[in-house]
Amino acid sequence: MEAFDPAELPELLKLYYRRLFPYAQYYRWLNYGGVIKNYFQHREFSFTLKDDIYIRYQSFNNQSDLEKEMQKMNPYKIDIGAVYSHRPNQHNTVKLGAFQAQEKELVFDIDMTDYDDVRRCCSSADICSKCWTLMTMAIRIIDRALKEDFGFKHRLWVYSGRRGVHCWVCDESVRKLSSAVRSGIVEYLSLVKGGPDVKKKVHLSEKIHPFVRKSINIINKYFEEYALVDQDILGNKESCNKILALAPETIHDELQQVFQNHHSSLQRWEHLKKVARCLSNIKSDKYGPWLEWEIMLQYCFPRLDINVSKGINHLLKSPFSVHPKTGRISVPIDLQKVDQFDPFTVPTISSICHELDAISTIEEEKGENKAESIIKHRTRDYKKTSLAPYVKVFEQFLENLDKSRKGELLRKSDLQKDF
Repeated sequence: MEAFDPAELPELLKLYYRRLFPYAQYYRWLNYGGVIKNYFQHREFSFTLKDDIYIRYQSFNNQSDLEKEMQKMNPYKIDIGAVYSHRPNQHNTVKLGAFQAQEKELVFDIDMTDYDDVRRCCSSADICSKCWTLMTMAIRIIDRALKEDFGFKHRLWVYSGRRGVHCWVCDESVRKLSSAVRSGIVEYLSLVKGGPDVKKKVHLSEKIHPFVRKSINIINKYFEEYALVDQDILGNKESCNKILALAPETIHDELQQVFQNHHSSLQRWEHLKKVARCLSNIKSDKYGPWLEWEIMLQYCFPRLDINVSKGINHLLKSPFSVHPKTGRISVPIDLQKVDQFDPFTVPTISSICHELDAISTIEEEKGENKAESIIKHRTRDYKKTSLAPYVKVFEQFLENLDKSRKGELLRKSDLQKDF
């Protein structure tokens, strides 16, 4: 992927919003079939402009108004908020206390910086292929639970554009959930608890919940390659001490002896498991495989930003936004190909704009009338670039939403029939 120059961003954004942003699909999503009057019109949008100028409480009548404003403002970042009781752009004219957030998708924000205490390859905003596996595991664990444990059907996973992933759960019933219910869901999905001063962040009881067991099964598929090889979590004294801090003091001496006698993370881990299991036999199964699982969960389990999920009026970065630092597009992730998703091959605004320029040049050389070409191809310009497969993932998500909505309308009409 070609290098991104932030100095080019204003001009690139102009081209992106004029010819490449998938407005039709975007409006189709947030309008939800138009079955609820003013649903789109009451949605809050927020734009961050050049020099960090931040504009909240924007709203639009239709797709055309949204397009015009985005092309006029050229936002560096787009955030999506709640559906309010009144149009957000009129919130100052509404009686105090009457302007209320009423609905929003249930959203999750998973950021790589929250794993800094357990990843050895990178820190802060940096990511690499070695630690991206954390995001792969997070998607698999959270998505399985949303689908199987809660029965949520319409889940859109999106790359943030830099160091994390977002999830939008869009079922109609989910959009109406209260903050209290949202808090309950995210609490259910949270196992790693405690700030930077807390060493042991996962505590399992003797009765292991099925959610934990299923999560462990997913982590197991990645643990050896990710934690023991790529992250080498038992590779030196400092990292061994971090693991020791999670174990009962009664086995510290024995584990230290194991770490001295064996030198690879793979060997040390195998012997740690043996020591822990011997302890569980002596202690009448008090520890069971808990220690082994607690370590695996602390190092690999998803870390959610609870406030993002529980607040109905909380904003979240929009799909198809451009990250101003990396230039990468916030693209939907194909759940059928989660393991193959590579953040470093995601199209940048530079790459797709240059792809479009190259194609336009070829069309001009072929003698196509420029005005005719723009009218004819405007809505399909993204199809000529590497953004196309990601828009296709988004379209499939929208198709499933439409089918579900039509099925529900048919069901309601059948119930209303008089026999």
